[in-house]
Amino acid sequence: MKSFQSIRFKKETVKDFQAFSRKFFKTHTEALQAMLDFFLYNEISPKESLGPNGRTITNLIKKRFNAMAAMMKNIEKQGILPTKAMLELLFEHSPKKKQEQAPLLLYGQDSDPERDMFFKKVEQALVMEKENTNLKRDLRQNREEFYIVLKKLHLVKSSFGKPRLQLDMTPADFEILKIKIEKELH
Repeated sequence: MKSFQSIRFKKETVKDFQAFSRKFFKTHTEALQAMLDFFLYNEISPKESLGPNGRTITNLIKKRFNAMAAMMKNIEKQGILPTKAMLELLFEHSPKKKQEQAPLLLYGQDSDPERDMFFKKVEQALVMEKENTNLKRDLRQNREEFYIVLKKLHLVKSSFGKPRLQLDMTPADFEILKIKIEKELH
Protein backbone atom coordinates (compact mmCIF):
# COMPACT_ATOMS: atom_id res chain seq x y z
CA MET A 1 0.00 0.00 0.00
CA LYS A 2 1.32 3.44 -0.96
CA SER A 3 1.77 5.96 1.76
CA PHE A 4 1.38 9.66 1.08
CA GLN A 5 2.68 12.65 2.95
CA SER A 6 1.97 16.33 2.43
CA ILE A 7 4.28 19.28 1.88
CA ARG A 8 3.22 22.90 2.05
CA PHE A 9 3.77 25.10 -1.03
CA LYS A 10 2.55 28.53 -2.08
CA LYS A 11 -0.63 28.49 -4.20
CA GLU A 12 1.08 29.94 -7.32
CA THR A 13 3.81 27.31 -7.13
CA VAL A 14 1.23 24.52 -6.68
CA LYS A 15 -0.75 25.72 -9.73
CA ASP A 16 2.39 25.92 -11.88
CA PHE A 17 3.56 22.48 -10.73
CA GLN A 18 0.17 20.88 -11.31
CA ALA A 19 -0.04 22.31 -14.84
CA PHE A 20 3.50 21.09 -15.58
CA SER A 21 2.82 17.69 -14.01
CA ARG A 22 -0.41 17.09 -15.96
CA LYS A 23 1.34 18.04 -19.20
CA PHE A 24 4.20 15.53 -18.91
CA PHE A 25 3.37 12.90 -16.27
CA LYS A 26 0.50 10.73 -15.04
CA THR A 27 0.89 11.74 -11.41
CA HIS A 28 2.40 14.59 -9.42
CA THR A 29 4.64 12.10 -7.63
CA GLU A 30 6.16 10.93 -10.94
CA ALA A 31 6.80 14.55 -11.94
CA LEU A 32 8.56 15.45 -8.71
CA GLN A 33 10.59 12.21 -8.72
CA ALA A 34 11.69 12.80 -12.33
CA MET A 35 12.88 16.31 -11.41
CA LEU A 36 14.83 15.03 -8.43
CA ASP A 37 16.34 12.22 -10.50
CA PHE A 38 17.39 14.72 -13.18
CA PHE A 39 19.31 16.90 -10.73
CA LEU A 40 20.85 13.95 -8.88
CA TYR A 41 21.83 12.02 -12.02
CA ASN A 42 23.42 15.08 -13.70
CA GLU A 43 25.03 16.19 -10.44
CA ILE A 44 23.86 19.77 -10.80
CA SER A 45 22.17 22.17 -8.48
CA PRO A 46 18.95 23.91 -9.52
CA LYS A 47 20.53 27.16 -8.30
CA GLU A 48 23.59 27.08 -10.57
CA SER A 49 23.63 28.46 -14.11
CA LEU A 50 24.02 25.96 -16.91
CA GLY A 51 25.75 28.46 -19.22
CA PRO A 52 24.35 28.76 -22.71
CA ASN A 53 20.88 27.34 -22.64
CA GLY A 54 19.04 25.42 -25.30
CA ARG A 55 17.53 28.55 -26.82
CA THR A 56 20.82 30.34 -27.32
CA ILE A 57 22.40 27.24 -28.82
CA THR A 58 19.35 26.77 -31.04
CA ASN A 59 19.60 30.40 -32.19
CA LEU A 60 23.28 29.97 -33.05
CA ILE A 61 22.51 26.82 -35.03
CA LYS A 62 19.61 28.54 -36.82
CA LYS A 63 21.82 31.47 -37.82
CA ARG A 64 24.48 29.13 -39.19
CA PHE A 65 21.85 27.06 -40.97
CA ASN A 66 20.28 30.20 -42.48
CA ALA A 67 23.71 31.25 -43.80
CA MET A 68 24.20 27.80 -45.29
CA ALA A 69 20.67 27.79 -46.78
CA ALA A 70 21.35 31.16 -48.41
CA MET A 71 24.55 29.77 -49.90
CA MET A 72 22.72 26.68 -51.18
CA LYS A 73 20.00 28.86 -52.77
CA ASN A 74 22.71 30.87 -54.48
CA ILE A 75 24.33 27.66 -55.67
CA GLU A 76 20.99 26.40 -57.05
CA LYS A 77 20.30 29.75 -58.72
CA GLN A 78 23.77 29.88 -60.31
CA GLY A 79 23.59 26.21 -61.35
CA ILE A 80 26.88 25.12 -59.83
CA LEU A 81 27.91 22.48 -57.38
CA PRO A 82 29.76 23.26 -54.15
CA THR A 83 33.42 22.40 -54.11
CA LYS A 84 35.61 21.36 -51.27
CA ALA A 85 37.22 24.81 -51.31
CA MET A 86 33.85 26.53 -50.93
CA LEU A 87 32.85 24.31 -48.04
CA GLU A 88 36.20 24.88 -46.35
CA LEU A 89 35.69 28.61 -46.71
CA LEU A 90 32.29 28.30 -45.12
CA PHE A 91 33.25 26.12 -42.17
CA GLU A 92 36.97 26.36 -41.49
CA HIS A 93 38.20 29.71 -42.74
CA SER A 94 35.36 31.91 -41.56
CA PRO A 95 36.39 35.12 -39.83
CA LYS A 96 37.45 34.45 -36.25
CA LYS A 97 35.44 36.26 -33.59
CA LYS A 98 37.59 38.70 -31.67
CA GLN A 99 37.32 38.96 -27.91
CA GLU A 100 34.50 41.24 -26.79
CA GLN A 101 33.32 41.55 -30.40
CA ALA A 102 29.62 41.58 -31.14
CA PRO A 103 28.30 38.77 -33.35
CA LEU A 104 28.94 39.25 -37.05
CA LEU A 105 25.77 40.58 -38.62
CA LEU A 106 25.07 41.01 -42.32
CA TYR A 107 23.02 44.19 -42.05
CA GLY A 108 22.93 47.23 -39.81
CA GLN A 109 26.58 47.20 -38.82
CA ASP A 110 29.70 49.04 -39.93
CA SER A 111 31.84 47.38 -42.54
CA ASP A 112 34.17 44.71 -41.18
CA PRO A 113 37.17 44.18 -43.52
CA GLU A 114 37.73 40.62 -42.30
CA ARG A 115 34.09 39.66 -42.92
CA ASP A 116 34.07 41.48 -46.28
CA MET A 117 37.21 39.61 -47.37
CA PHE A 118 35.61 36.29 -46.40
CA PHE A 119 32.49 37.00 -48.46
CA LYS A 120 34.59 38.22 -51.41
CA LYS A 121 36.51 34.95 -51.35
CA VAL A 122 33.24 32.99 -51.26
CA GLU A 123 31.86 35.01 -54.18
CA GLN A 124 35.07 34.50 -56.15
CA ALA A 125 34.93 30.77 -55.45
CA LEU A 126 31.31 30.68 -56.64
CA VAL A 127 32.15 32.56 -59.85
CA MET A 128 35.14 30.31 -60.55
CA GLU A 129 33.09 27.18 -59.91
CA LYS A 130 30.32 28.43 -62.21
CA GLU A 131 32.83 29.13 -64.98
CA ASN A 132 34.44 25.72 -64.45
CA THR A 133 31.05 24.00 -64.60
CA ASN A 134 30.10 25.87 -67.78
CA LEU A 135 33.43 25.00 -69.44
CA LYS A 136 33.03 21.32 -68.54
CA ARG A 137 29.48 21.32 -69.92
CA ASP A 138 30.61 23.01 -73.17
CA LEU A 139 33.52 20.59 -73.56
CA ARG A 140 31.21 17.62 -73.06
CA GLN A 141 28.77 18.99 -75.69
CA ASN A 142 31.59 19.63 -78.17
CA ARG A 143 32.94 16.12 -77.68
CA GLU A 144 29.49 14.62 -78.23
CA GLU A 145 28.99 16.66 -81.43
CA PHE A 146 32.46 15.72 -82.65
CA TYR A 147 31.76 12.05 -81.98
CA ILE A 148 28.51 12.29 -83.97
CA VAL A 149 30.44 13.80 -86.89
CA LEU A 150 33.12 11.10 -86.61
CA LYS A 151 30.44 8.40 -86.76
CA LYS A 152 29.23 9.91 -90.06
CA LEU A 153 32.70 9.76 -91.62
CA HIS A 154 33.43 6.72 -93.75
CA LEU A 155 36.59 5.59 -95.49
CA VAL A 156 36.03 5.22 -99.22
CA LYS A 157 38.60 3.24 -101.19
CA SER A 158 38.98 4.40 -104.75
CA SER A 159 40.28 2.33 -107.60
CA PHE A 160 41.93 5.50 -108.89
CA GLY A 161 44.16 7.28 -106.37
CA LYS A 162 44.34 7.33 -102.60
CA PRO A 163 41.55 6.32 -100.20
CA ARG A 164 39.50 9.30 -98.94
CA LEU A 165 37.05 10.18 -96.19
CA GLN A 166 33.43 10.78 -97.04
CA LEU A 167 31.04 12.68 -94.73
CA ASP A 168 27.59 11.12 -94.72
CA MET A 169 25.63 14.28 -93.77
CA THR A 170 23.06 16.43 -95.53
CA PRO A 171 24.30 19.83 -96.70
CA ALA A 172 21.74 21.53 -94.41
CA ASP A 173 23.04 19.67 -91.33
CA PHE A 174 26.61 20.51 -92.37
CA GLU A 175 25.77 24.23 -92.66
CA ILE A 176 24.05 24.22 -89.23
CA LEU A 177 27.12 22.62 -87.64
CA LYS A 178 29.44 25.05 -89.43
CA ILE A 179 27.45 28.11 -88.25
CA LYS A 180 27.34 26.82 -84.69
CA ILE A 181 31.11 26.30 -84.57
CA GLU A 182 31.74 29.75 -86.06
CA LYS A 183 29.54 31.34 -83.35
CA GLU A 184 31.45 29.54 -80.60
CA LEU A 185 34.78 30.75 -81.98
CA HIS A 186 33.71 34.41 -81.91
